[in-house]
Amino acid sequence: MKSLKSLMMAGILAAGLGGCGSDNQTSTAGDGAEKTTKDAPMLKFVSTKDGSPLPIKPTDKDTPEVKEFYKTGKNPYTKKFISDPEAAKTGRKVFNMYSCTQCHGGNAGGQTGPSLTDDNWVYPKNVTDKGMFETISGGTNAGMPIWHLQVAGNPELLSSDDILRVMAWIRSMYAGADQTKEWLK
Repeated sequence: MKSLKSLMMAGILAAGLGGCGSDNQTSTAGDGAEKTTKDAPMLKFVSTKDGSPLPIKPTDKDTPEVKEFYKTGKNPYTKKFISDPEAAKTGRKVFNMYSCTQCHGGNAGGQTGPSLTDDNWVYPKNVTDKGMFETISGGTNAGMPIWHLQVAGNPELLSSDDILRVMAWIRSMYAGADQTKEWLK
């Protein structure tokens, strides 16, 4: 009887530890930053609406570009899209497919919503890639809906990779006077 009890306890312990080797486990550090066991710390994303946390987590489908962005807050597609207009079309395609043109116009120059290609930012945080990602992902109080599939809980919406591609295309369309923007460096 004692050996059966020992075997059962060992089985329970093994089942509880079974996922410990998984590359996708996360934990929270003392500062609240989420860390993955395989990767460096992940940035914390906050809502443009109210500063609350956005529930964006790493997934098995994340591209290398998304993984880099989650660590650095800089969009790795931007420089490529600025120098390669053909590559930038992948971002424009997503922009058009999700009807961003209805508010921001066909070339992101504004319509009922603001221009995304000039120096006039409705939300100053959008001057950074992290800030623009947060605004697109979680929406705004001024009519911009939530677009990130994780934030909305809707698999029909945009992945992090789709959002980064749209952002890079928008950045490639920049026509403002300030050529010192961080994404141009």
